[in-house]
Amino acid sequence: MSKNAGRYKRIRKRPGQQPCAETYAYKCEALAELERLSTLTLIDLYYGDESRVCLEPCVPYGWQFKDEDVFMPSAKGKSLNCFGLLSRDNRLHFRTTTASVNSDFVLEQLEHLAFSITKLTVIVLDNAPVQRAKKIQARRKVWEARGLFLFYLPPYSPHLNIIETLWRKLKYEWLRPEDYASEQHLFYATSLALASVGNALIINFSDLSFGLT
Repeated sequence: MSKNAGRYKRIRKRPGQQPCAETYAYKCEALAELERLSTLTLIDLYYGDESRVCLEPCVPYGWQFKDEDVFMPSAKGKSLNCFGLLSRDNRLHFRTTTASVNSDFVLEQLEHLAFSITKLTVIVLDNAPVQRAKKIQARRKVWEARGLFLFYLPPYSPHLNIIETLWRKLKYEWLRPEDYASEQHLFYATSLALASVGNALIINFSDLSFGLT
């Protein structure tokens, strides 16, 4: 096959806009330093974000034999919203809810973590409004006094947030077709999978890439 020939692969989403080049470069340099300090075990570094699962599943690849009807049931229903804080060594703090993930919910999770840290800890967040809310900014000095700091990624840069890998694996690999049989099955399977991260389920992260492509 020619080197220039196409290949079959999953199409990925990409933000419609690009971050400011100067801001992006500055943030990437700062994030690289945080990763270095984390590798040296001088700080704990977590990546945070929220996602959701529902009875309208993401459709993964799968084996299908001739005359076999392989499908994933799809239905309308409640969503299970998840907020997680994930480190490169697969330590995961998470909480799920059928309510909306708003600024109060995010604040509660960060407040809980602030009381449990044992060393200087940095949380990497994107620019979602609920994560930049005024009430969260108002608590930053209190958290920083406890050793908990927030670091915001540049806009339009989800590829810098390693927790996106967790959500992708959850939806496309770990949840099985039979888990979508009902809301109860789906919510239980989701919570079980997230609780298994770092034990039965391990993510091998690639090195951090700062490319925009």
